[in-house]
Amino acid sequence: MSFMDEDFLLNTKTSQRLYHGFAEHMPIVDYHCHVSPKEIAEDISYENLTQAWLYGDHYKWRLMRADGADESEVTGNAPDKDKFMRYARTLPKAAGNPLYHWTHLELKRYFDCSLVLNPQNAQRIWEECNGKLSGELSVKKIIAKSNVEVICTTDDPVDDLKWHKETAADAGFKTRVYPAMRPDKALNIEKDGFQDYINSLGQAGGVSINTLEDLFSALENRMDYFDKAGCRLSDHALDYCFCRPDKKAAAFAFERALKGEKPSREEIQSYKTELLMFLARNYLSRGWVMQLHFGAMRNANSAMAKLLGSDTGYDCISAKDSSAGLVRLLDAIASDGGLPKLIVYSVNPNDNIMIDAAIGCFQDSSFPGKIQHGSAWWFNDTRTGILEHLKTSAAVGVLGNFIGMLTDSRSFLSYPRHEYFRRILCGYIGGLMEKGEYPCDMDAAGEMVKDISYNNAVNYFGF
Repeated sequence: MSFMDEDFLLNTKTSQRLYHGFAEHMPIVDYHCHVSPKEIAEDISYENLTQAWLYGDHYKWRLMRADGADESEVTGNAPDKDKFMRYARTLPKAAGNPLYHWTHLELKRYFDCSLVLNPQNAQRIWEECNGKLSGELSVKKIIAKSNVEVICTTDDPVDDLKWHKETAADAGFKTRVYPAMRPDKALNIEKDGFQDYINSLGQAGGVSINTLEDLFSALENRMDYFDKAGCRLSDHALDYCFCRPDKKAAAFAFERALKGEKPSREEIQSYKTELLMFLARNYLSRGWVMQLHFGAMRNANSAMAKLLGSDTGYDCISAKDSSAGLVRLLDAIASDGGLPKLIVYSVNPNDNIMIDAAIGCFQDSSFPGKIQHGSAWWFNDTRTGILEHLKTSAAVGVLGNFIGMLTDSRSFLSYPRHEYFRRILCGYIGGLMEKGEYPCDMDAAGEMVKDISYNNAVNYFGF
């Protein structure tokens, strides 16, 4: 078997048949990512591979820092070519890291380049790829080449969605680009800048916000606005899960925050709980999907985070227990009018079995797999992490209802992560069939693979 050939990660004949016969050519629904809608609308082109590959990619930044790269070669003012060459020096040491596989999949799929990235080949790869970027691979062409049917970006409630509207007006571009609302700044009452943000939200929502009810009205107006632009899901980033419903305490906390005071920990939790419950009611009435991400410890290296800002590669995994908080929050929402479709993600792999067990308590007949354990996220987005996620989801739930992969990326060259996931999925199901743990019914297994790769997401979100 040669390096990353057509049967990469497909170690049995059955898994090869499943992937090549069912998964390989399915379109992509990328329902959670952080790409720029402005860059899509403007169909930007890149001057070189560093701009397309390394700008904003904190996965690669962490890898380069771990190899001792100077920060000037990572996020600093070193020439773009020097940054690329530094990455080329790092990558050969990264055996077993998903970046090794992602990098070479991207070289193959976008640049028809089968060279191994190392210092010896770096100059040739730099020249060949830059030539294609300048002539053949604008953002919209990359998306089309990737067979991406739907992209859901991540957008603040105050966003005017100008770029989504411009993209929708381009009749020649077939990919649908929808907003996904992420109201974290309205949720994070304890953060600096909260008062200024609430003023901005009030202006966007056409409401003078002085009370908690005013905030609710402004958010309802923005949800209406997003809904008209095709929004079908929201997202919430929590440090950990908790549940402390108390509307009186929530209102008091909000009023204190608007005065520049710092609410107590209990008041903050009541405010966030009440706001999440309010939002969940509205998502349910609109048919939106609610996403909850938790388990990350943000800006662990405070000095570097202060220097470079958030989302620059200084987050890690928190071991704080969210099990009781998650269950109580889901129970509170379910008792307060009902749960919307909801996806739960934790960056802590120890939470896998907890999440699968918890969501099983809240499934109902309104939709198969209504409450989802979201795909292996962030530090779990590895061969091992994806496989462990599939195993626990299968052991405790119904694997065939899983809505599959997303990129969670800021890079337009990240779509081969869907291929990576599909190969691992077919390897897992094919392995069950080879071991006699699932019937050797290729049609039934193939339909399940197609559903997890694409169909389930389309049906779940209503795209």
